[in-house]
Amino acid sequence: MNPRQAPKPPNGADILPVQADGLEGWQLLGAVQRSRFSVPAGWLPALQLVRRGSKAVTRHWKAMHFQRQKLMAVTEYIAPRPAVPERCLPAKRKAEEEEYGYARLLRRQVEEVFRDNRMVAVCQYNSVPGEDMVLMRHYLRKHNIEVKFCCLPQIIRPVLSQSRYKNLLPLFVSRNILLVSPETKAKEMLRVLKGVPQVNLLGACIDDTILSRQGVENFAKLPSLEASQGQTLGTLALLPSQTCSTLQHGAAHLTALLDGHIHQLQAGAGKTESPAGTEPAQGSGTQ
Repeated sequence: MNPRQAPKPPNGADILPVQADGLEGWQLLGAVQRSRFSVPAGWLPALQLVRRGSKAVTRHWKAMHFQRQKLMAVTEYIAPRPAVPERCLPAKRKAEEEEYGYARLLRRQVEEVFRDNRMVAVCQYNSVPGEDMVLMRHYLRKHNIEVKFCCLPQIIRPVLSQSRYKNLLPLFVSRNILLVSPETKAKEMLRVLKGVPQVNLLGACIDDTILSRQGVENFAKLPSLEASQGQTLGTLALLPSQTCSTLQHGAAHLTALLDGHIHQLQAGAGKTESPAGTEPAQGSGTQ
């Protein structure tokens, strides 16, 4: 059959070939089926039914293989159960960590440092060349000042927290060193630290008194102990002498006033002699 020739319509209906949107289809005229008469070829009704080609369904549902069903069942995700609150769980016993012998030794050394020295200075230890560190320790040792490196936070914090020096704890944060001496030589220590800017003074404990950096500098400006003792003795010797002179000043002033009054009375009596002054003499002579 020629594809351009339109086939006969079913059920005796008149079907006209039309061209719509570049596709050739069949235009069914419902009015023709009802009226059973022919319509001119140029006339188009209001209702048109156009048949178009549909796509073939290529995918259909198919059950999985039984081995794959087993695999999917085994690998299925199981959501975890909600966590139980901690208050509902039994208490956990903390395992007591055994302290190392070296740590006990370092803590004992820290206790001895604070007990046997009058001056303990806390410094921040930065990266210092080896030669500069050796020179600094040499100059400090000349003034009987030693450098201690056993001041790690985990070593020194337990010691200070149980002693009277617990206010020094904020100074031990990172790497620190201690400058200790049985004498209070703050002036010499500051002079040596001035040449090593990598070592910064944070604070000190001098004669059981905690001082800041500014307090240490003010303490270094004070005179030596011998000069202070001489000034104190001079002041104490001056006070008794002033007290004695002050106590004698009133009596001496009163004595001077009485002497002046007597002299005035004697001078007035010598200038004006009254006749009544001779009567006691005559009476005494007759007797």
